[in-house]
Amino acid sequence: MSKQIIHSGNAPKAVGTYSQAVKVGNTVYLSGQIGLDPVSGEMVDGFEAQAHQVFKNLRAVCQAAGGDLKDIVKLGVFVIDLGNFAKLNEIMGEYFEAPYPARAAIQAAALPKGALVEADGVMVLA
Repeated sequence: MSKQIIHSGNAPKAVGTYSQAVKVGNTVYLSGQIGLDPVSGEMVDGFEAQAHQVFKNLRAVCQAAGGDLKDIVKLGVFVIDLGNFAKLNEIMGEYFEAPYPARAAIQAAALPKGALVEADGVMVLA
């Protein structure tokens, strides 16, 4: 089975040696997205704005692969302060509907570019 590299101009360019996503068969492995505005390349301000931008960026990559957030089966979320956990759940509820993906929420000491939140995932296309 071959792999296909997925790229969306509506999400920030990779900030390292990785692809935005890789599709193998009907499974898409989504790289971590942080709260970078894809137009300016700048980090948006504050946890809430970054969390919204993370899910917008993930959606853009999902759509470039032929799916959407509803097709994500596993989501990994990394925050630098678990004190934002309730707000994360609230914001995530604006982007996902039941049945929700499996998820891990992990506190990290630091994230790329000083981000406050990052999310990656695995999407399965029908």
